[in-house]
Amino acid sequence: MNTWMTHQISNQFDEKQDYNLFETDTVLKEILTRCGSHNQQVLSEMGRRAGSAEYYTYADLANRHTPILHAFDARGRRKDVIEFHPAWHQWMALNRQFDTHAHPFNQSNSTSKWVEWATRFYLAGQVECGNLCPNSMTLGSIPLIQREPELWAKIGDKLLSTQYDERDVPIAQKKSIWFGMGMTEKQGGSDVRANETIAVPVAETGRGKAYLLTGHKWFFSAPMCDAHLVVAKTEQDGLACFFVPRWREDGTKNNIHIQRLKEKVGNRSNSSSEVEFKDTWGLMIGEAGRGIPTIIEMANYTRLTCSVGSTAMLRQALVQCIAYTRQRQAFGKPLAEQPLMRAVLTDLALETEAAMHLSFHLAQCYESEDELSLAWKRIMTPASKFWVCKRAVELTGEMMEVFGGNGYVDNGIMARLFKEAPVNTIWEGSGNVMCLDVLRAITREPELIDVLLKDLASTALQDETLKNEFQSLFKLFQQSPEDLQFMGRSLVSRLTLLAQSVLLKRNAPDFVANGFIQSRYGQFHGRVVGMVEAKQVDVDQILQRALAL
Repeated sequence: MNTWMTHQISNQFDEKQDYNLFETDTVLKEILTRCGSHNQQVLSEMGRRAGSAEYYTYADLANRHTPILHAFDARGRRKDVIEFHPAWHQWMALNRQFDTHAHPFNQSNSTSKWVEWATRFYLAGQVECGNLCPNSMTLGSIPLIQREPELWAKIGDKLLSTQYDERDVPIAQKKSIWFGMGMTEKQGGSDVRANETIAVPVAETGRGKAYLLTGHKWFFSAPMCDAHLVVAKTEQDGLACFFVPRWREDGTKNNIHIQRLKEKVGNRSNSSSEVEFKDTWGLMIGEAGRGIPTIIEMANYTRLTCSVGSTAMLRQALVQCIAYTRQRQAFGKPLAEQPLMRAVLTDLALETEAAMHLSFHLAQCYESEDELSLAWKRIMTPASKFWVCKRAVELTGEMMEVFGGNGYVDNGIMARLFKEAPVNTIWEGSGNVMCLDVLRAITREPELIDVLLKDLASTALQDETLKNEFQSLFKLFQQSPEDLQFMGRSLVSRLTLLAQSVLLKRNAPDFVANGFIQSRYGQFHGRVVGMVEAKQVDVDQILQRALAL
């Protein structure tokens, strides 16, 4: 050996790619089978495509070569065009092909359409999260537009289409379209009632009528979408929701002036912008004066996407950790066989499976309108959005640490997941807003919390640990509204943990459910990851179940 050859590389392993995201996920396949899905072959194909080295490369390129705003042409005329790297379009086309943006509305006769949609969103979100923003908003806009017969007749087929059309042309010329949203303004943030954007009627007022909007949106998600749902106030009717297309029906550009793109911590592949409206044409949708309830209905769907998306990040990071530690040698044997690392991996696997069961159960609740499903949707969607998204922020950092210094280097998927995770805690309502939404549901619709607690009790009371927690939690709900709000985060966290525990008891093997309950309700849980007792959990089975490679 030449003495100058100092760079012999050994015991180094790349992050996992080129594997089938679907076929290696035992928990996911169990959930789909239990829900009666008959499309697992299609989902397996999506898992193969999304997990291929090709699409991992596209994800990396789309996040390194971020969107570029061209506000003006060479002669100073407004252009307001955003240029994307071709890799972005590859991911957008993949999701469109597999119906990630509209599957529940394209499968009216299926009883598992929402779970199958969640699977698509979950598979894609493991590798490239930014493109899920327009997919999420398009999904949430569909039921709103369906209630506007004239508008739906013009654009409904383009919303549901599985063809990808990246052209920046009027809607009438396109094969398919995307929707975004514009709520947030500088002075209000989550307080949409503080919005100052004004909508003035062109002629008649009210639903289905044309207005001209003037104002400013501090966050305008995915400005290259073909249309946005925008909240603005009217002199006659207060706040209303408007359909605002990128192009007017006469073929001219609508007056949506993109001021700048946001320089975000993560979500780099996706364009988020600040825009100005100057007599911008829009069509009122929903009832006059009901702008916030209208847009919040859309947000109820997109909050579900946040929970599923954060679950996807947890899953991908877990896979990377297990695959890496099975190969990496330290102190004479693979890291995955070192007791302390096994404690960390076990804890991460339990957390990820619990997030999966909760997110997918919520998706299944969107299949029907019975009282129990409504209770889960209304109370547990914001609760899950709060808890699962918060946990993803903490745990992606923990999982990045498994790779040591290599995890902290900003040229791999672990660092990207870590930077991506916070967006779901903030977008569609911060943690406090989610907790307040849970408390609002409890106080305004007490019958729903009664139904939910009765459902949780049917399982919780059969386990001594869960029984004690249920009874303690039940007492908390009896406090005054002010006291409830002060401890809202504690209450929502405990409610979500109880719901996860119940779902695991019902649907997961005993070694998972019992391991989760015993570790989550231990004295020290929550301080750091990996504080589990070996005698309380079946480490081998949990880790084998977590990744079927």
